[in-house]
Amino acid sequence: WKRALLLLIPFVMALVLLFTLGGFAGALGQPMVQLTHDILSRFSSAYPNFTFIIPAEPEVGITNFTLLFAAAALVLLIRVGRWYRARLAAGLALPASKYRARSGAPRRHLIALTLTLLLILMFSKDFYRSNLQNYLTFYLIDKFAFSLRDSQLVLGGYMLASALGLILGGVLGDRHGRRLVIRISILGAAPFALMLPFAGAAQVVILALIIGFIMSSSMSAILVYATEMLPGSIGMISGAFFGLSFGLGGIASAACGALADAFSLETVFMLTALLPLLGAVALWLPPDHNSDKDQAPAATPPRQDC
Repeated sequence: WKRALLLLIPFVMALVLLFTLGGFAGALGQPMVQLTHDILSRFSSAYPNFTFIIPAEPEVGITNFTLLFAAAALVLLIRVGRWYRARLAAGLALPASKYRARSGAPRRHLIALTLTLLLILMFSKDFYRSNLQNYLTFYLIDKFAFSLRDSQLVLGGYMLASALGLILGGVLGDRHGRRLVIRISILGAAPFALMLPFAGAAQVVILALIIGFIMSSSMSAILVYATEMLPGSIGMISGAFFGLSFGLGGIASAACGALADAFSLETVFMLTALLPLLGAVALWLPPDHNSDKDQAPAATPPRQDC
């Protein structure tokens, strides 16, 4: 059962990573809608006989493509669900109660402390990322007179950098420890976040790309770190942290919008720039399984006298 579990967990984590990358890809497609709208409009006006392939209304064409990809994702998830159900029926997945009993799980107070620190880190990360994702375009238009297309392209670059950071964060977490990645990801983005409200147009674009790359690298590290604290509750931890991430993003979007209406977008960006400083709580995270402190030193071979 241990070998089967070791083979199953990486596959589940790969699916989680693929799901998260899909979310970034969907958000990356958002700023491309404007360009797609223009391309479809020109194509429909130049070739009216091909409207059966690309409708005259670009919005209809975009909706059709969206529904097509959604149907493909539904079929894929159904196949994954059937595959996992077959593994459960074959007994390859160990019940959570037996796994907790057989594995050396951390103590309850350590689990509570770790999860509390992770929740604080997710609060700072998701609030700040939601502000950039939803209001960066308006900030560029309002402060630097960017065109709608240019601001959308900057947002697309930000989302692309976030996707690349997510991949690199998972690789570095496996090699050097997830605690180190979490510390660098959130606390390391603080200097760039503090500089962004006072930077010029070109500097804002560069800083946004750097912040997106650095901060997104902690998502997979936080999730795997939490599952290592509760190894018998992978499904519960994954669902809770993903749901919390989406919920915090929605709350942050509404809160930042209310602050922008009451004050200004510049005030919102100055206030949210302080959130990455909460990454300092990562200094109190206990070592994870891949940390250098957890690795026992190699035993020196006994000396043999001639």
